[in-house]
Amino acid sequence: MTPDRRAASADRALPAARLRVPTHEDAFARHRVFADPDVMEFHGGEAAELPVQGELTARQRRHDAERGFRLWTMVDETDRVIGFTGAQPWEQDWDPTGEIESGRRLGREHWGRGYATAAARQTLERVRTTGVPDVVAMVDARNTRSTAVTQRLGMRLTETSTTRVSRREGHATG
Repeated sequence: MTPDRRAASADRALPAARLRVPTHEDAFARHRVFADPDVMEFHGGEAAELPVQGELTARQRRHDAERGFRLWTMVDETDRVIGFTGAQPWEQDWDPTGEIESGRRLGREHWGRGYATAAARQTLERVRTTGVPDVVAMVDARNTRSTAVTQRLGMRLTETSTTRVSRREGHATG
């Protein structure tokens, strides 16, 4: 099977993940989903407190209106919040500073079903419609699940660095 046919075949197998601008209520759902230590293993270990999640969802609504993209809430076929995905400017003071970085976080019970890949593809499509030609993903080198998603998107390793906070090896893909 040719690569194009494999990709088309894989796309048909992906679940329906819907993205929406975060609502105030999503802060509660995201806080609950991210309370799982497995979900937070590569993201600081703990979920942000509920007030921080509330501030984050409000900021995302504003950025979506200003830029046309941000971190959206990801919902499954039943409209249940299962995580988030999206893109935003990388604002750390280490590379890839200034690039648009794509990321996602998914509730543990939804891992391995294709939601992350489906949502990441939608993210890239939406971001590109705003005129952003290149998107990167910063991935903890030990996070094999996230690395696999970036590979399915056709992203390739462009840089390896040590993260400032965790002192772990991170990969930038583009």
